[in-house]
Amino acid sequence: MTEKLTIRRRPLLLAAAATVGALLAPTPACADQKTLAMPAGQDPVHALERAAHPLRSTEPGPDTADLRPLGAMIGDATVVGLGEATHGSHEFFTLKERVFRYLVEEKGFTTFALEIGWPSGLLLDEYVQSGRGDARQVVQEALGGSPFGREEFLHLIEWMRGHNRRCPGRRVHFMGDDVGAPRVGDDFFERVTGYVGRHHPQLLPRFTELYTGLRPLDDAIAYMGGPLAERQRLAANAQQALELLEGQWGADGEEFEWTVQHARSIAQTAAFLAYDFDDSKTQAAAMLYRDRLMAENVAWWQRHTGDRMLLSAHDGHVGYVTAEPENYPKVQGAFLRETLGKAYLAIGTTFDQGSFLSEDKSLDGPWKKFRVDAAAPGSNEYTLDQVRYPDYFLDTRSAPATARAWLDTARPTRQIGTEYPCPLDNIAIGSSYDVLIHLHRVREADMLR
Repeated sequence: MTEKLTIRRRPLLLAAAATVGALLAPTPACADQKTLAMPAGQDPVHALERAAHPLRSTEPGPDTADLRPLGAMIGDATVVGLGEATHGSHEFFTLKERVFRYLVEEKGFTTFALEIGWPSGLLLDEYVQSGRGDARQVVQEALGGSPFGREEFLHLIEWMRGHNRRCPGRRVHFMGDDVGAPRVGDDFFERVTGYVGRHHPQLLPRFTELYTGLRPLDDAIAYMGGPLAERQRLAANAQQALELLEGQWGADGEEFEWTVQHARSIAQTAAFLAYDFDDSKTQAAAMLYRDRLMAENVAWWQRHTGDRMLLSAHDGHVGYVTAEPENYPKVQGAFLRETLGKAYLAIGTTFDQGSFLSEDKSLDGPWKKFRVDAAAPGSNEYTLDQVRYPDYFLDTRSAPATARAWLDTARPTRQIGTEYPCPLDNIAIGSSYDVLIHLHRVREADMLR
């Protein structure tokens, strides 16, 4: 799945998304006079500068000294959500690799989680663990068509594989936390039915019956064109298969736990696809379900493995406060804070200007390059970009009082997903994120070759 889903009067494209905000205003001719006229003690720019730590680069590399203050801000958090203000900018993607590598090498993190389907995450992790196959082909199969099928993520996967080859005692993992759409192949169903056939063969006919009509789910768009009642029936069958499996606890605990999670992913996907997306009243319920299940999958992985995790997602999914309560009543970050408490930490991102990849309003065309000029006065990005560092990060929790007051005020902010143009959202940065990373300029991500 990609970032956010738009409800249409036709079967929903699962790769489609109506995410928040892009700023179309031209570059301002001069600085905000109100800001400049403020006394130093009340000037948010001055206060933000006191809290800011310069970010020397967004490119991964051996020099990570500038990230040490970020490591201190993260502290003992076991799951760190790192957002992206666009789904298609080079710097946000490479920043995630740079931060993850630092957290692996200096803070003991071992899992990179991404808002892609659970089956796709397993496919990538199997390559990261074994090195079997061609990395480019694996990334194309797992991420092609999504916002993340980019050269930047190929580079991350290759680094993770190289790390495991060099450091077999400190292996890293790749995890997908989302529903399985747009594809849940027969090989993934076999993870469940194969286990049942080996350990509970008397139940195999029942599992085969319950999954008939759903297995394989090779084209979610076509599947969603089917009758709603049939989709709901198949979702109920997938849930019944999950519950039947959960009741079979035996001596094979580790294999059993993973198989149950695979069956859970099938049930999650079927349940999500059983919403009536032609009825606008169900949109909020579907989005609420998706964010909740993503958080549950992350929490399951963390509890089961004990790993410290970097969770990569759109800004709108890692934060605590929804920008669109009518469509997204509660987001993944809020669920994770409830589940994990302060062991979850949210990092949001902003940028002043540059280019990115997104889809246009057709939602079924190719990813295209779009560009925005410098942010206009009145936006969060305009003031943030007046800090003397081009790129920097700050702790919203410990910033000076004037900065905290500014950060806690909602104002227009870019959050660009898989559909552009799109409207701005009002975001209160301090209420949404524990840490903010601001970049002056971004460029479009590199298409996977």
